Amino acid sequence: MIYLNERDLELIGINWAELARVIEEASAAFAAEECAQPIKPYLKYGNERNRIIAMPAYVSRPVRAAGLKWIASFPGNIDMGLPRANSVTVLNDPDTGVPTALIQGSLISAIRTAAVSGALLRKLVTGGERPLRVALIGMGPIGRMHVHMLNGLLSSRISRIVAFDRRDIDVVEWLNGVPVTIPVEKAATWQDAYRGADVVFTCTAAPERYIDEAAAPGTILMHVSLRDYHLTALSNVGTTIVDSWEEVCRADTDTERLHLSAGLQEKDTMTLSEAIALPLEQVIRAEGPTLFTPMGLAVFDVAVAAHYANAAVRLGVGKRLE
Repeated sequence: MIYLNERDLELIGINWAELARVIEEASAAFAAEECAQPIKPYLKYGNERNRIIAMPAYVSRPVRAAGLKWIASFPGNIDMGLPRANSVTVLNDPDTGVPTALIQGSLISAIRTAAVSGALLRKLVTGGERPLRVALIGMGPIGRMHVHMLNGLLSSRISRIVAFDRRDIDVVEWLNGVPVTIPVEKAATWQDAYRGADVVFTCTAAPERYIDEAAAPGTILMHVSLRDYHLTALSNVGTTIVDSWEEVCRADTDTERLHLSAGLQEKDTMTLSEAIALPLEQVIRAEGPTLFTPMGLAVFDVAVAAHYANAAVRLGVGKRLE
């Protein structure tokens, strides 16, 4: 098999337009039931906040592949100077089951997460001319990767990014290595970033909900971290988009709380594949914000990993293991 670490992925590079197309095709395949993906199990022990998640899947397109992402999320690592998330992804030949690739590190997972956001967001802001202000709450690796994606995919639509984190993070140091053309400024509070934003990304490991203000109609809420909003702050949402209702309506996500306490049902939501395929006027409702709550699908992880494994073979990157 071929072995890739994060340095190998950096050598291959990040083409956000290509990655968005990978997500779009994999999402269409998932909607057409051309994929296999069991509900991912959570391994939990000790600290309730910690979890290790197994994410197996088979995806039919754009690259046929089977595989598994095994990812640990330990939020307390941040306070010890360690990455919150650590993962390894293995790919198998879909016809023989023979392992073909092993990808180490969480960079591939962060790339997938931002690529999913990019695939939807470029659809939601298509055709507009007014420059957009983006709020980014959570200045960790996932937030940083979203800045990378916004610059690579939507720099012509975004005028500035206002970022906030509860930690005292130096913006210049945080963005080191990220090709930035969109100005990034740091906010003193989440409210300063959130209020007046056209697009809000939540990319935190927050132990408690903290957003208690409803966003203005027309705002796009890219709720990557899933557990940031009080229910009252989501009471005026117009359209709720999910990658998979079955996956996201559990594990104490804000979506599950909306289901249990406010009566949100699967029929009230729109899938990612529908949002990408439908005319924009059928997706965004003028009366409220648009909320995207992606749990993260294994089919996307396998598709993105296969994309990089194929590129590695083509470019001669990585190590051959026997």
